[in-house]
Amino acid sequence: MFALYKKEIQSFFYSPFAYVLSALFMLIFGFAFVNRIASMQSSVFQFSFPDMFYNNFFYFVFIIPLLTMRSFADERRGGTEVQLLTSPLTITQIVLAKFFAIETVFLFMIALSMFFPVYISLHGTVIWSSLICGYVSFFLWGTVCVAIGMLFSSMQSSPIIAAIIGEIVMEGFLFLDQFAATKMVESYPHLNAVITWFSMQRRFVFFAQGMFRLEDLVFFLTLTVMVLFWIILHIEKRRWSHR
Repeated sequence: MFALYKKEIQSFFYSPFAYVLSALFMLIFGFAFVNRIASMQSSVFQFSFPDMFYNNFFYFVFIIPLLTMRSFADERRGGTEVQLLTSPLTITQIVLAKFFAIETVFLFMIALSMFFPVYISLHGTVIWSSLICGYVSFFLWGTVCVAIGMLFSSMQSSPIIAAIIGEIVMEGFLFLDQFAATKMVESYPHLNAVITWFSMQRRFVFFAQGMFRLEDLVFFLTLTVMVLFWIILHIEKRRWSHR
């Protein structure tokens, strides 16, 4: 499993791919940072990093499917899927190795963005408890999206199509709050409760405000595990079809 994880990591960092996506991530983060400075109403610069994540989810969502689109689709397109599926590794090990490799790249991108709070701490004050909660909740949100992106990559032979479908589904999650607030949905309390329960943005807000709720942590982790399990079942079915 570690050998496959290492191979996946090398495929990201031995090519410009990871660096281009990291630069894009930093560009979005940096643009939001500069934009907040430009809109200052006083000489005192006050803002919240969790707010920056929350207000730019729409743009960050475009990066994650690009990270995950090649995970399985490239194997099918390149004809190496059969070799991978007939290797001594179990499907669970294959999925987890690819998942942890993508998570490593995602963590690398998040770590780069720490430049901004460190810079601010040198010229002002950073509320570290809020910052840490914001980063943890953003990482958990991104982890769910990574699993979802891998799921669609496992179903497609084209990385581009996998990325497009992933983008649509992830953007759909961002509009659950607005959809739940419509009069049609509000007229059905049970439906409204179900849709609201799946709102990742709402849970992000609780986390980012320092309100650690076990319910939210369990939601993110459970949803990630469920999607990974779905990927394993889907690939296991295809593995048997090659025998």
